[in-house]
Amino acid sequence: MADYAELQVTSNFSFLRGASHPEELVLAAAMLGMRAVGIADRNSLAGVVRAHGAAKSAGIRLVVGARLDFADGAPSVLCFPTDRAAYGRLARLLTDGKRRAPKGQCHLFPADLDRYGDGQSLLAVPPDDPGPAFAAALTKLRNRFGNAVHLLGNALYRGDDRRRLARLSDLALACRTPLVAANDVHAHVADRRVLADVLTCIREHCTVHTAGYRLHANAERHLKPPAEMARLFAAHPEAVARGVAIAESCAFSLDELRYEYPVDAIPAGADAQAELARLAWEGAAARYPAGVPARVRRQVDHELELIGRLAYAPYFLTVYDLVRFARGRGILCQGRGSAANSAVCYCLGITAVDPDRIDMLFERFVSAARDEPPDIDVDFEHARREEVIQYVYGRYGRERAGLTAAVISYRRRSALREVGKALGLTEDATAALSAMDFGRSAAEITADHVRATGLDPYDA
Repeated sequence: MADYAELQVTSNFSFLRGASHPEELVLAAAMLGMRAVGIADRNSLAGVVRAHGAAKSAGIRLVVGARLDFADGAPSVLCFPTDRAAYGRLARLLTDGKRRAPKGQCHLFPADLDRYGDGQSLLAVPPDDPGPAFAAALTKLRNRFGNAVHLLGNALYRGDDRRRLARLSDLALACRTPLVAANDVHAHVADRRVLADVLTCIREHCTVHTAGYRLHANAERHLKPPAEMARLFAAHPEAVARGVAIAESCAFSLDELRYEYPVDAIPAGADAQAELARLAWEGAAARYPAGVPARVRRQVDHELELIGRLAYAPYFLTVYDLVRFARGRGILCQGRGSAANSAVCYCLGITAVDPDRIDMLFERFVSAARDEPPDIDVDFEHARREEVIQYVYGRYGRERAGLTAAVISYRRRSALREVGKALGLTEDATAALSAMDFGRSAAEITADHVRATGLDPYDA
């Protein structure tokens, strides 16, 4: 059986473009017998965590990356970091693009890739009919990044694939950017074509009747067996083999990511662990003016030893700094959750649970066996939370602080509404669908409606 690695894969984390979840794509690639699969969503790494977990379970190699779409119309590039440092540069590149753009967007330029592109494997995405402008851009990319640059080739099923792939092969040879076989995957199975069309209509604010050439021309943008890809690229077997070689050269795995906390919240020249111990014992003295109970002393000593062994002191100091700021401004705040099992947090004033009155299990909060950083949840009063956020930005710098991202997904009612618009249903019909059979999926309800009314959205 032919070896093959599919590197051009778009998941549903490319919003309203991908028609399959990362887990579905990874598991399908494993079942098809692929050597590796690369998730490359548009200007995003958001889907790779779920893909990573699925790949470990399925025993298939995941190639982590992103598709870079440029705001000035330059050719798109699939970017796969070869090591941990390159992954950091890719993450920084995407961060810069999102910081300069409105919420939900990412404005990237070739200069960003020039700045952060070292250590990446780059696969240039050609237009359907590449011309001189694309050839010039490809040459420029090759001159900057050398052998790291490759050219993608897809079978488009429009009747001229043999001639088109031959042209791409010639272009790859002329620009010294070897051809790589890929299928521009947007779904794990062909049956997701209908969903992909609906997503396109939602994105383009049109119906399936009026979408025209905005829809994919066929249902071929799904994962295919290695033997089928070898057949499609029979005249270019080296393009199939090259994808496997690129996957093997991109050795980075999300397993390499480790807790790396900046040491900021301490006086210049001080040691983080020593500073934490000093503040903890000062706080203990303030909490227990009649003397720190022996039981609490033992608990604080135990916690400080484990915090020092795991190098978590800077994190505790940062949380202490935020709580100190809030209380100094009269902003109500309180630590909660598993941090309440920490005597150090109590002594720092982060939590209010007295360790002398309850039995604490610090290992519920911090444990060497779990090999993961602690999570101290602190609630700040809603009306003044923005003051704390702005303090964080001012104290630590906007380049080192940010709000946690949240993945927003459609709820059933809103999904039905959007699907109804895409299918051309009336508002009354969509409202009726939203009000009935709420325990079933939108797809099941819509299918029943189509059967009952005879409506086929794909009828001319």
